[in-house]
Amino acid sequence: MPRGLLRYLARRFALALILIATVSSTALFLVIAAPGDHLAGFDVDPAVAAAERARLGLDRPFLVQYASWAGRALRLDLGESLKYRRPVASLVADRMGKTALLGLAALLLATAIGIPAGVLTGSRRTIAASLLRGVSLLIVSVPSLVTSFGLLLLASLTGWFPVGGYPADPDASLGDFARYLAVPAIALALPIAATLERLQSQSMSDALAAPSVVAAAARGCSRSRLIWKHALRQSLTPVLAIYGIIIGSVLSGSFVVEIVTSWPGLGALMHEALVSRDLYLVAGCAAAGSVFLALGILLSDVALVVADPRSESRA
Repeated sequence: MPRGLLRYLARRFALALILIATVSSTALFLVIAAPGDHLAGFDVDPAVAAAERARLGLDRPFLVQYASWAGRALRLDLGESLKYRRPVASLVADRMGKTALLGLAALLLATAIGIPAGVLTGSRRTIAASLLRGVSLLIVSVPSLVTSFGLLLLASLTGWFPVGGYPADPDASLGDFARYLAVPAIALALPIAATLERLQSQSMSDALAAPSVVAAAARGCSRSRLIWKHALRQSLTPVLAIYGIIIGSVLSGSFVVEIVTSWPGLGALMHEALVSRDLYLVAGCAAAGSVFLALGILLSDVALVVADPRSESRA
């Protein structure tokens, strides 16, 4: 591997670590700074509540709590959940796998739909392409919450898929997992696919107007070869450049989708942690989410360098 590429990846990896530390620390700060704490909603004797706060360390100043948490986090110990009385790391690891499964399925589906659709709408001026652009614009405008409710209603009326949830049997077949995954994955994938279509469409239009592609057309290159060989590679570069941000949108979108469809992933766990003011679990969920985002940005940078080696020198 070239030394310049290694330095480039090392810089990106360092930035990813900074992102994870910043996001998790900010989440912890916001939970501690907000009025009340984990025991505020319980009807218990004030003396008992004060003793419990002292035992949990919730009565200590913020800097002391943060320093204690950060010291453990450096050793990959994220503390114990105040609600579940279990290590945060084990809770987050279990939910991360489910969110990763949902996010990966949604990304693959969105990419398989969005990129070819963008190539079509960016290279054709037909009625079908215009209709596809209109549908894409409509989907982008609809919030994930509405999409999730619409798909749940469709699943309820048709019985094609389970109405939310997750297979209770750990030995369930792959088909059962796919049926439960369908509704949240489609709800998450549709707005991403529409976004990819819009980006790819504009990028394809610009690529077809590039001098190298125009020259290939002048040499008698067929239209299909011009699009899929010459223009496609150029048009993918701007899309790859923001793919990490798209992965971040998967995480933010999954927060709503997981709650609505009862998918037991990281978003649903974060919601439970926020409601119960479980500060260490909130910080752990935020750290896990930032890991996904950092990995997405890192993979996006690598893909961009592969597609366009000049981007390494511009970074």
